[in-house]
Amino acid sequence: MRDKNELKKDILDAFTFRHATKEFDPNKKISDDDFRFILETGRLSPSSFGFEPWRFVVVQNPELRDKIKHSSWGAFSKLPDASHFVVYLARTKVDTVYDSKYLKDHLLNVSKFPEEMLGKFLERVEEFQRDDFKLLDGDRPLYDWASKQTYIALANMMTAAAQIGIDSCPIEGFNIEKMNEILEEEGLLEDGHFSISVMAAFGYRKQDPRPKTRRDIDDIVKWVK
Repeated sequence: MRDKNELKKDILDAFTFRHATKEFDPNKKISDDDFRFILETGRLSPSSFGFEPWRFVVVQNPELRDKIKHSSWGAFSKLPDASHFVVYLARTKVDTVYDSKYLKDHLLNVSKFPEEMLGKFLERVEEFQRDDFKLLDGDRPLYDWASKQTYIALANMMTAAAQIGIDSCPIEGFNIEKMNEILEEEGLLEDGHFSISVMAAFGYRKQDPRPKTRRDIDDIVKWVK
């Protein structure tokens, strides 16, 4: 087993290495094996109640990339030079409301939840959605809740990429309605079951970034003893 201090140093080195890469080297491509590794860290990421309310769409098609590039000011400088480009979709209320077909199927067939306990568990989910987080008023709250989960997977994938020397850039610079129109035309939203959450470019930096800056640890951490 590796020394813990060496492992901690390697992890912090990866966090220092990672930055929001604005320009990618078009001549360097991520290997299939490396990108499958990155995707696997997203797949294994945690989500609220373990519902996995996401889909990772890897956009390698040049025509779709061009549409996204010209419809997203945040992606314009990243495409087409990024090696890989991922659109993170969040499941909508159709799939995330407590009594949805998706949740019942997911719990029984993916999570292997005991069928005799399913009803009681979904009652608890309903209570959480209705009373604790107030998610049942309108369509947007449950989508926003699911969207939060995609950011966990996004962060894990960017960190895993950095640990093997691969750059990335998260992208929120787009109009949701316009991007959903493009994705719907491509049949990627499955008739309202998904909506775009965030995007990310992966590849190799064209040039070194400026040194990383962050607020001091004592300014962002408060201990309550």
